Amino acid sequence: QVKLVESGGGLAPPGGSLRLSCVAPDRTFSAADMGWFRQTPTKDREFVAVQIWDTGRTYYSDSVKGRFTISRDSAKNTVYLQMDNLKPEDTGRYYCAPASLSDRTWFATFPENWGQGTQVTVSS
Repeated sequence: QVKLVESGGGLAPPGGSLRLSCVAPDRTFSAADMGWFRQTPTKDREFVAVQIWDTGRTYYSDSVKGRFTISRDSAKNTVYLQMDNLKPEDTGRYYCAPASLSDRTWFATFPENWGQGTQVTVSS
């Protein structure tokens, strides 16, 4: 199983920014829609953002739309999540994963293969 490695989390004040990175060891997921998900103290893992691999189109959850931006650098096998105007409710552990769409909901294609994630804490 190919493990993705997330990094870039940390402590940020409300209104601050963080940039998360997700690196794949090879090009296994080069033709996969890649997404970011998060798990908070009060919610199960939820969808945050996804980028379609061939068109580059992006989709976001309503809670982060307009504040977060997902992108990828295929040459580096890396997916990014730029997080701006952070809010305390963005606190949680963030994971990247190949994503699939079903019933208009994005979910992790291989839910048994999560990486270690990266912790984001938004607090003053």
